[in-house]
Amino acid sequence: MLNYTIRRLTMALPTLLAISLIVFALMELAPGDPMARLPLSISPEVKAQMREALGLDAPSHVRFGKWLWQLGVVEPSVWIDNLFGTALAEGQTRMISWQTRGPVMQLIGQRLPQTLWVVGLAYLVGTMLALPIGIWSAYRQYSAFDQIATGVSIIGFAVPPFFSGVLLILLFSVHLEWLPSVYDTTLQVSGWDSFTQQLRQMALPVAVLSLQTTAQISRYMRSAMLDHLGQDYVRAARARGVSEGGMLLRHVLPNALVPVVSVIALGLPQIFAGAIVTEQIFRVNGVGHLLITSIQANDLPTVQTITVLLAALIVVSNLIADLAYGALDPRIRYD
Repeated sequence: MLNYTIRRLTMALPTLLAISLIVFALMELAPGDPMARLPLSISPEVKAQMREALGLDAPSHVRFGKWLWQLGVVEPSVWIDNLFGTALAEGQTRMISWQTRGPVMQLIGQRLPQTLWVVGLAYLVGTMLALPIGIWSAYRQYSAFDQIATGVSIIGFAVPPFFSGVLLILLFSVHLEWLPSVYDTTLQVSGWDSFTQQLRQMALPVAVLSLQTTAQISRYMRSAMLDHLGQDYVRAARARGVSEGGMLLRHVLPNALVPVVSVIALGLPQIFAGAIVTEQIFRVNGVGHLLITSIQANDLPTVQTITVLLAALIVVSNLIADLAYGALDPRIRYD
């Protein structure tokens, strides 16, 4: 398993390099100029100096190589220096945001905790709800519970986040006035009252994101459980007198989880993509909101970096899914 992991990580490097090249090329071909938003009173000479300071006067291949070096070498060196007190990044130029004139990774690091709070909790809640719902729906096929779960799952698939988010705001914030509609990113949790306020403001965005997660994973879980409940080993376990709970948890569930693991692992990047819309609706000052504002401001280094980091998350999620296969099914080996 260790050799397989090393091989996969080695293969991931050229994959991420190709993705970086594609993202950079798309950003180069996209319309817009970062200098277009400057006041008309600025002279052409000053604009030329600003373009030189941002590196826009260099050829495309030079700027791509510099950005790739900063992303793959300089920024990890800065992280190591902050962690161990070394000086690996001394004298190196960090990747600068054109919008804020600050380091891009520092800007992402400031926004990432807000996104992880919402996305992480939403994915955890959605997964923890989906698994038992899918298991019980399969075990009680065509029952009232199964029919209700199927209907809710269809709604979760069909309703996009921008519609469900506005609907929940109208219901719980405008009409009932139970929950806030705007996420306060300046809130500091220092006691029970602030913790309760944090939970209240997280309720709506977490509900929007977890709805689609629950709908997707529960349907896959139900389908996988139904495939195994009719197998011969299940009938043999019942003939031996194994209890229904033991049969479900010890025999059927480990086998049914093998295909569902890929859905769970690959669903994490998808919910990050959904968070981009959700953060705009609830004004969560996270990475998704940063990506939208950077696109509007033609902040190419920030847009490119966030996109490549999402691609790296997809690659890592694929690796985690493959490793989980071997842990759940002893017949799967990567020797």
